[in-house]
Amino acid sequence: MQITRETDYAIRCVQYLSMSPDRIIMIDEISKAKMIPKSFLAKILQRLTKEGIVRSFRGVKGGFQLTKKPKEISILDVIVAIEGSVAMNKCAIDSRLCDLSNACTVHPIWIEMRKWLEDKFREYTFADLIKR
Repeated sequence: MQITRETDYAIRCVQYLSMSPDRIIMIDEISKAKMIPKSFLAKILQRLTKEGIVRSFRGVKGGFQLTKKPKEISILDVIVAIEGSVAMNKCAIDSRLCDLSNACTVHPIWIEMRKWLEDKFREYTFADLIKR
């Protein structure tokens, strides 16, 4: 599994918002602070809004704000919002996607790895990241 640039940017964005969770922050500020191209960041923020991680505010003083406290948002939440499942193989998402799942000796390993990755990413919240 490799985290995409989009997911990396999304994590940086949520981390930045986590530093001032009560503030509405404009996209220009996030873009400059985290060195994320503004047009790319706009698409990421739309996705994060759709998934309920951030909320958007329109108007001259508009911007973005977290919907929850940083301690309630895990890295897994952001990864799933952008990437979908963290599975390394499609059969670990749904065994019906592979005709060999029932007989495959590697299938249980893919399932185990998916669970381990999800648990690990769930373990770290954005409150943890801003403390570092």
